[in-house]
Amino acid sequence: MAINTDNAAKPVGAYVHAKEAGDLIFLSGVGPRHPKTDEIPEGIEAQTHATFSNVKAILQAAGLDMSHVVDIMVFLTDIKNDFKNFNSIYSEYLEGYEVTRTTIEVGALPTPILVEFKVVAQK
Repeated sequence: MAINTDNAAKPVGAYVHAKEAGDLIFLSGVGPRHPKTDEIPEGIEAQTHATFSNVKAILQAAGLDMSHVVDIMVFLTDIKNDFKNFNSIYSEYLEGYEVTRTTIEVGALPTPILVEFKVVAQK
């Protein structure tokens, strides 16, 4: 079953916000764009908060919250300069949850953003 919401940034391609498969929910890549204005906040801190806001909105549309997240793949465009601040903010959202994570640096993302998440949650 496809999951979409007006409370998260619109997909920038032909894909849904998330897809349910059995008891798992697979979120498409989620970045920091504002759901209504498409604006991109400046800096890794603001973009990390905005990305989590979009993730939470998609999870909510699926009837879930952050406690259901089992895995996050993080894409950063500048891991050397942004990882420390990103990681500090990341911890605020996931403290106390047992979530696996992979963080990699990429040369670019589809829009001019610094961070994107690929999230898997379980019902």
